[in-house]
Parts: sequence; structure tokens; C-alpha cells
Amino acid sequence: MKITLVTVGKVKEKYLRDAIGEYSKRLSAYCDISVVEVQDEKTPDHAPAAVEDKIKETEGERILQKISDRAFVIALAINGDMLSSEQLASKISDLMVKGNSDIVFVIGGSLGLAPKVMKRADYSLSFSKMTFPHQLMRVILLEQIYRAFKINSNEPYHK
Repeated sequence: MKITLVTVGKVKEKYLRDAIGEYSKRLSAYCDISVVEVQDEKTPDHAPAAVEDKIKETEGERILQKISDRAFVIALAINGDMLSSEQLASKISDLMVKGNSDIVFVIGGSLGLAPKVMKRADYSLSFSKMTFPHQLMRVILLEQIYRAFKINSNEPYHK
């Protein structure tokens, strides 16, 4: 099983990089895990909608270049399905049983994901109606993927 996070921008804070590294290390016992960063575009303050759309389009093209045709793509989007940890574990297990051995989770930049990325997505997942910093979302997502593998392996994990 190969799991890839395709994300926009770099994580600058050491504590977040450390947490991403820790969960990546833990996950390596269960799957081939990688985090792929694509360059973000600078968003001017009070940018008009057309400029924001162009930024999302540019970032979206970079994201799509990192996704193979055979990958099952899960886009993180505020309007996606909200799942419990157990439901996410079941989703990952079902994908594996159905032969999906390459799962890509996509985390957009500060403006979200381009429509063409959402169109490429096979599934849309939301963690909350709230907005989280996309750097922090990497940690949260990796922790939940790790939790899913622990659940699927019937191994204990704190609640």
C-alpha cells in the first residue's frame, strides 16, 4: 500500500515538521508513505476573485502533475464527507480490498483546491466545517491515517 500526501507549500515551523516526521515514521510500518510538496503562489491582500482563481488554477496544475493515473485521490475539502476515525479506517480498508494500492490525499493551499483537482478526486473528505492552517492539516491527516491503520490492525491506540 502506497499513501501519498500532495500538499501546497512548505512547512516552516519546526514543531510541525517534527510531528509530520514522527507520524510518517510510525506509518512506515504499515505502508509506503510520502509527503510531496508543490510550490504555493503568493496571494496578494484583497486579491480580486479572478486573481484568486488563477492562483488556484496554477497550484492545481502543480498538484495534478504529482498524481498518477492509477491513484485513488481523496481531496480534503470543507464540503466533503465527514467521517469518524473508524469510518476512515473502513474506507482505507475497503480501498485496499478493492485493489487500490495507491492512495493520494490532497491538501490545497490557503485558497483551497482548483475545480479541476476536485474533478480528478475520487472522494472528497472533510475534517470539519472549520478552516485549519494547511500546514497543521498535514499533521492531523497523518495522525488519522496512522489511527486508521492501527484500527484496521486491531492494535490499541489512545482515544
